[in-house]
Amino acid sequence: MARMLYRLGTTAFRRWPLFIAGWLLFAVALGSIAAGFGKPMVDSFSIPGIPSEKAADLQQELFPEAGDAFDDATVNVVVAAPEGHTLAEKKYADDIADLIAAIPSLPQMSDDPAANPGLVDPNVAAANAPPAFTPLSKDGRIGTLSFSWDVETVADLKPTTVADAEKLFADHSDTNGDGFVVEANGPGMQAMSGPGGTSELIGIGVALIVLLLTFGSAIAAGMPIITAMFGVGLGMTGITAMTAFTDIGTSTPMLATMIGLAVGIDYTLFILARYRAELHHTEDRRHAAGIAVGTAGSAVVFAGLTVLIALSALAIVRIPFLTAMGLAAAATVLIAVLVALTLLPAILGMLKSWTFRGRVRRERVKRDEQGLVINNGVRWGRFIGRAPLAVVVLIVIGLGVLAVPIKDMYLAFPTDSTAPTDTTRRQASDLISEAFGPGREGPLMIVVDGRDIADDDARQAAFDDVATWAAGMDDVKDASVVVTNAPIGKDGAPEGVGTGAMIQVTPESGPDDPKTLDLLEALRDGQADIDAATGTTTGVTGLTAITTDVSDRLSGALPLYLFVVVGLAFLLLMIVFRSILVPLIATLGFLLSVLATLGATVAVFQEGALGIFEGQPIVSFMPVFLIGMVFGLAMDYQVFLVTRMREAHVHGLSTRDAVVDGFRNSARVVVAAATIMIAVFSGFMLEDDVVVKSMGFALAASIIFDAFVVRMALIPALLYLLGEKAWWLPTWLDRILPNVDVEGASLERDSIPSNAADLDSDRDDDLDKELTPAGA
Repeated sequence: MARMLYRLGTTAFRRWPLFIAGWLLFAVALGSIAAGFGKPMVDSFSIPGIPSEKAADLQQELFPEAGDAFDDATVNVVVAAPEGHTLAEKKYADDIADLIAAIPSLPQMSDDPAANPGLVDPNVAAANAPPAFTPLSKDGRIGTLSFSWDVETVADLKPTTVADAEKLFADHSDTNGDGFVVEANGPGMQAMSGPGGTSELIGIGVALIVLLLTFGSAIAAGMPIITAMFGVGLGMTGITAMTAFTDIGTSTPMLATMIGLAVGIDYTLFILARYRAELHHTEDRRHAAGIAVGTAGSAVVFAGLTVLIALSALAIVRIPFLTAMGLAAAATVLIAVLVALTLLPAILGMLKSWTFRGRVRRERVKRDEQGLVINNGVRWGRFIGRAPLAVVVLIVIGLGVLAVPIKDMYLAFPTDSTAPTDTTRRQASDLISEAFGPGREGPLMIVVDGRDIADDDARQAAFDDVATWAAGMDDVKDASVVVTNAPIGKDGAPEGVGTGAMIQVTPESGPDDPKTLDLLEALRDGQADIDAATGTTTGVTGLTAITTDVSDRLSGALPLYLFVVVGLAFLLLMIVFRSILVPLIATLGFLLSVLATLGATVAVFQEGALGIFEGQPIVSFMPVFLIGMVFGLAMDYQVFLVTRMREAHVHGLSTRDAVVDGFRNSARVVVAAATIMIAVFSGFMLEDDVVVKSMGFALAASIIFDAFVVRMALIPALLYLLGEKAWWLPTWLDRILPNVDVEGASLERDSIPSNAADLDSDRDDDLDKELTPAGA
């Protein structure tokens, strides 16, 4: 592989106009497809095979006009009078009337008043509503009204529309100093905004500073950022282009942007750093580019493969939106690898002696008596080597302590009741819970199929029996038949009984309460008996049921996902390192870092430790998502750092000296790469969406634990303890495994053809003035 990549690097360097033009043409072609055939992204939460999805399919058969629960764009407006007052008082009734008159003026609203029958004063609506569904609290102080946006799905709702609605509600609150309160929640108050903005700018800004410190050159510092942004841009354009062939959710680009930007900068950084180091050994820039792509580029290929495996394997979970996110991110990572291997050397060929110009600092390099560089990486490697056993024990105990909060981890999907307390969604939820109980926001829906019952009276009795059965369950506040599919007559009343019914079950507890999940399980456990007793077919669906089933699917798929990802990556690392123990300790280190990351995430996000975030459940797909991401990124640093150690060992150094030499050559760029990735992920903690916040935090924490603690301390300490045994590989296995030469052993400088020096004659005579002395 090293020789093949060497040829690719030298060719791209020499024929840089063709390679740059090729990438630009590819970008134009992809952009043309996206612009000409791309469709709007659509959020579809169809999860084939889960019980709630089967019940939803039954609902569609019986009630074809019923929409998907995840397409609902309803807004629940909550109005409240001050303590001791009621909404029936004239001044508050007038406030409600003004609010109702203003809502139709919002953007993305239907011009037809009949489109929003729920937009009625709760004092009036309560007169005809059943007690279980009344829009007015018993004391008359809190009421609800509702409307729906004129959109097909929530994905079509613009963030500016929600912002306008929030402003309108704020303007109608306490308008006359009378204490009138207007808040709102519901799916129509959660417009998705795509990635972009402050989070990326912060990551890019920190990356630029780190790269300036690493290379000491403004031009070199800008190259990884430019190539990474180009790669992410191609990835986002490709995702848009794919909408012409398949449905893609609005959340799909978020992960692709997050991971694509981080690895794009890192991969270019490693090859560029190796290119700079090689320029101190050769006067031929083209040869130096080839060596850099052949060695560091080989590490990039295998590091990228581990990330691709981790992301693509999300398909195992069999949740379409998660599969789409994983595949889109994997495609962006693949682009990042190809950009680093081809576009970067082409840019180097274009810039030639200008690559490391624009110097912002000079570095003084210290060398030992053998002329070897003495830098902080060497000092750190020797420090670890003084007491490796103590380092191992300290790290294992420390990460183990951080992992302890996992025992209390509670997985759920975010709801209005778990939104930040300063948002209108959370305040509306609190008012609803106060007035009607927390279960009002997390109802379960039982779909009853009575088509096998011929008699109308028997069918009605069966529907009532199912409702009575559900009402008798623990933690049920109310269970009532809310609608049947009987045809509606001219007088607006149902004609007959209908063949299907929907029964709304309102729990006593909220949607994120474990008691609600126990109720769901009890209803499903009793389905067979009630079906047999009534002659019906029933199913339980609704948002709470769907999200619970998704959580169960994720939990059930986690062991298989972990086995596939770790198994394939372990095999890949055996090929890279020609060892069994090195991949083994790399995997064990990953388990420690991911457990510590999950523990820290639970402590900070769920338990509210440090007071940074308000306590709330961990989003259900966090563990599987985090395991995939952390494993891919962890193996990145394992490959980048340990391949330099392996390279030194292959060239004759002992394991102990090879560890130090690996730190000498790679510590600075690994630290720089990890710092950049932490900055990129941390920036996403500034996003409004709590899911994005938690993922940004978890990914940033995982890089801190894995890159700085596990890869930079635990792994070298274990290598010190293992000694030469670290590179042990059975002879029979050595014969089976392909030799990919990641270390570039076939690229010994004296093995390069004798005419290599003639390949590039435009080397700057004053290279020492151009290059910042290589200190790492």
